[in-house]
Amino acid sequence: MLQRVGVFLLGRYLAFALGTMRWTIEGEANLAPFVADTPVVAAFWHQRLALMPALWLRVYRANRRREGAVLVSRHRDGRFIGDILARFHVSVVHGSSAKPGKAAGKGGVAGLLQLQGILGRGGVAVMTPDGPRGPARVAAAGVAYLAALSGAPVLPASAQCRPRLRLRSWDAMVLPVPFGRGVLVCLPPIHVAPGEADGALPGIAAMLDAAMARADALCGVA
Repeated sequence: MLQRVGVFLLGRYLAFALGTMRWTIEGEANLAPFVADTPVVAAFWHQRLALMPALWLRVYRANRRREGAVLVSRHRDGRFIGDILARFHVSVVHGSSAKPGKAAGKGGVAGLLQLQGILGRGGVAVMTPDGPRGPARVAAAGVAYLAALSGAPVLPASAQCRPRLRLRSWDAMVLPVPFGRGVLVCLPPIHVAPGEADGALPGIAAMLDAAMARADALCGVA
């Protein structure tokens, strides 16, 4: 009962805050091919998860038939986050990505296979490679393996806003404040060839760092 109330309140708050903000986007040309029907793995660090529905809503409003799904943990925190994200017209796939050097468990494999199916239908797979519990900004292997298996590129993205709140969580998650200013950043897509997932992972992580740094700079946040 308490979780349902929390989902309702936080979902309503995020919808209100994100909807009242003035958003600008850098790298719209990088996003444009994926608005229509081209599959893509949209990736960003977990810290900016609460801001990224603004990017998906931009895609959804341009193409309401667009299928999108986000990978979240099977644990309680993941289910809570998934219930909130479901309010923003994106479906939820439960699982987890493998950490670097480790194989994914059965749940993680099942989640990646579901996302691969969505990509095969021309959809969008959304991942936070350092989720669900960190370490912060250390990419798990799943994002690179999904791109290599599906042939869909990784779109490095991020967001920042002013004013903002920062939670005392493992990732210092950023929450938007209503009537503020927000910035969305999409960097050039990264293509991962079959069999090159391990080698591509450091480059993906570096691009996620770059997207976050660029969003911070554009928003004037240190």
